[in-house]
Amino acid sequence: MQDTSPLLVIEGAVTIYSAQELKDQLLVAVRDNPELQLDLSQVTELDSAGLQLLYLAKREAARGSHSLRIVAHSDAVREVFDLCNLNAYFGDPTLIPAWEASRQST
Repeated sequence: MQDTSPLLVIEGAVTIYSAQELKDQLLVAVRDNPELQLDLSQVTELDSAGLQLLYLAKREAARGSHSLRIVAHSDAVREVFDLCNLNAYFGDPTLIPAWEASRQST
C-alpha cells in the first residue's frame, strides 16, 4: 500500500541563513496538510537553527492534530539527530543506505 500524503522535499543547507524562509514554507505546508511527508535526503547541512525549525514543525503538526513524518534523512541530518539524541523525538525510521551499512560493519 503506497502512502499518498503530500511530500515536501528540502534541499541544500538548512541553517540560520535559510531558516526564516524555510520556516514560512514549512509551517504553511504543515498547516495545510493533515498528513505531510518530509524528505530531507538532499539536506547538505543542518545547524541548530535548522534543527529548531524541524522541531517547531513537528510540534506545530502535533498541536494541530496533524502528522509530519520524515521519510528520508541525509547524512547531515542523521549526524545531527544522533548528536542531539533526537531520533526518538521525531519518531521516524532513520534508514541507512545499504552501501553505508556494509561499510560500517567492516
